[in-house]
This record gives sequence, C-alpha cells and structure tokens, in this order.
Amino acid sequence: MLPLNEAAEAQRAANVQDNFGAVAPDVVRNTADLLCRNLWLRPALAPRDRSLVTVSALVAAGQVAQILYHLNRAMDNALTQAQAAEALTQLAFHAGWPHVFSAMPAFKEVFASRAQ
Repeated sequence: MLPLNEAAEAQRAANVQDNFGAVAPDVVRNTADLLCRNLWLRPALAPRDRSLVTVSALVAAGQVAQILYHLNRAMDNALTQAQAAEALTQLAFHAGWPHVFSAMPAFKEVFASRAQ
C-alpha cells in the first residue's frame, strides 16, 4: 500500500465528520476506512492517475458538486492545469458536451484559486 498523508487525512476526516457525521455515521466511517485508507492507497495506480480517473468519472457522471474537492486533490497529486483541461477535451467526446460544460465552472474555480 502507498503511504498515507496522515495530516491531510486527519483534516479530511474531521471536515467530513463535522459536516456529515450526525447524518450518516457509517458512510463517514466507510469513507475513511474503505475509500481513503484502502482504495486510495493501492499501489497499482499512482495518486495522480487515480485522481484523474476519479475526476473523469465525476465529470462523466455529472457529479459537479464533488469536482472542486477532487480536482484540487488531483492537482495536489501533480495533475497539471494543462492535463486537467486536456481531460475535459477528451471527456467532451466520450462523456458528452453537456457534462463537460457543466463541469467547466468548477474547473475554472479551482484553476483560479490555485493561481493566487
């Protein structure tokens, strides 16, 4: 398994717990245990690649609300702005123009926040 960034995971876990722990505690627990401490640490894909797959799946599924967090994480994992933009170009053909145009405001927001 890949190493876990304990500080980043603690911050993520606290944020999710604060926002949703009272709503669905088992979803919060499974997110930490199964997703963040298992799936995300599997070594067959580099973190950048795993992030690119995740962001692409969110765009393709129209899950715009999740893109801000995951695109920031992808860029923390070394995905460049140019690579993210190229992914949108590919996704326009494979996932559909409406999904890409719905996702572009989130991409724009992330790119702008990281340029500061």
